[in-house]
Amino acid sequence: MILLIGLLLPVALRAQAPNVPAAGKLASVKVTGSVRFHSDQIVPATGLSPGASITKDDLQRGADRLAQLGPFATVQYRYATVDTGVQAEYQVKDAPAVPVWFDNFPWFTDDELTAELKKTIPLFDGTAPEHGTLLDDISSALEKLLETRGVHSSVSHALAIAPATDERIQQFRVDSGALNIASVEFTDALAQSDRGIHVRLADIVGQAYSHTLIELFEFEQVRPVYLAHGYIRVKFGAPRPRIEASSGKSGITVVVPVEPGPMYTWNRATWTGNSVFGVLELNTMFPLHEGNPADGVRIEAGWQAVRDAYARRGYLDVNLASVPHFDEATKQVSYAVAVTEGPQYRMGKLVLTGLSIEGERRIRAGWNIAAGAVFDKDVYEEFYANGIKQAFTGLPFHYEKIGRFLQEDPKDATVDVLLDFQ
Repeated sequence: MILLIGLLLPVALRAQAPNVPAAGKLASVKVTGSVRFHSDQIVPATGLSPGASITKDDLQRGADRLAQLGPFATVQYRYATVDTGVQAEYQVKDAPAVPVWFDNFPWFTDDELTAELKKTIPLFDGTAPEHGTLLDDISSALEKLLETRGVHSSVSHALAIAPATDERIQQFRVDSGALNIASVEFTDALAQSDRGIHVRLADIVGQAYSHTLIELFEFEQVRPVYLAHGYIRVKFGAPRPRIEASSGKSGITVVVPVEPGPMYTWNRATWTGNSVFGVLELNTMFPLHEGNPADGVRIEAGWQAVRDAYARRGYLDVNLASVPHFDEATKQVSYAVAVTEGPQYRMGKLVLTGLSIEGERRIRAGWNIAAGAVFDKDVYEEFYANGIKQAFTGLPFHYEKIGRFLQEDPKDATVDVLLDFQ
């Protein structure tokens, strides 16, 4: 799911240029330090033009404009006075950039939008800064482009997280005039014929078209079907919206490109770094045998079963680094798994807040992990799910919300359990 991120605008560094003439002619201006942009791309953003009369305030305003744009983390300037006037140099450092995500622009392809922005905005290179006035410039350019299709709407932007990759993106959205999804078509036979996928299409058909919505549907509803059939390298292309008109009503047909890749079978997992469990024990936690379809859903369930087994022994920080090896000749997949077990945690303190004296007495009486004992996460989860309710049986009050947190101390290998009753 896409998550919006709020950021504070950092203050760019600006060097003061002492002893600038009260007024003078600008002989030249250049910008150095950027890896992403050439000087002639950046100079227009300063608002300065060679041959014009300038003052110290003009030089500072040029630095301010660059600092507020967003693509530059720091901005400084210096100057030199020569016979022909003042030579100004702005020194910048590039700020992080993120991919641009056009969420609901079915009137254009992403390539068309990108090409138009590159023509109209000198500092647009297909990515965008995380903040700054350049984002407003991009929105304004998109609004003008929409008008060529008869769409009159503002365009908003927000830093977000892409649904399938957890990648930070700058999302641009049309605020009004959106068209609804009329139908969804898949390019691959499995998605076309799977009944479960078609039942769930009702969740998105009729809703306003959104690239984010389509990718989330792919990730949550379509991808698991392919994984379950052994298509663990399935890939999805960018959705292709097609505007349709019937019975006087407009709508979008969305074509979803699917590249299933080969169907793989399971071979084996090889383990290194494990000492708590032997190889045979680890392998029995997997619900797959050699020759079974390499069901990606069950493979992930196997990794989780291993993590859960470690957590029952107090190894809360266990990490499984699994690297797949695909044998294209046999269409088998095997995994090399490096296990980092981490410390074995023991029970520290049970910290309770928001309880009456009687309530705290009951909770402590029902808690089943003694101080210093190996911490069993299953016992903790069971107590949270059912033990708390049982402890309060017969009491004339209840709690709307219970906050919980495990506070680990890797140095001492202890974990405190914090429960906040609200």
